[in-house]
Amino acid sequence: MVKYPEKKLYEEMSFISYYYHWSYEEVMNLEHKERKKWCSEISKINRKVNGDESKKNIFDVF
Repeated sequence: MVKYPEKKLYEEMSFISYYYHWSYEEVMNLEHKERKKWCSEISKINRKVNGDESKKNIFDVF
């Protein structure tokens, strides 16, 4: 069994919690695939808000 890297898990959790103000329990109850999708969607929003969708945003998790 492969364990998901703890550092990456906390990075994703922090990212989602910061932007959506979700609790620890809410974020931890997400499946890995769903959590990655939320991080991706937040990153897309950041790129749009900053006006450059082609450039990598410093807040991109992926």
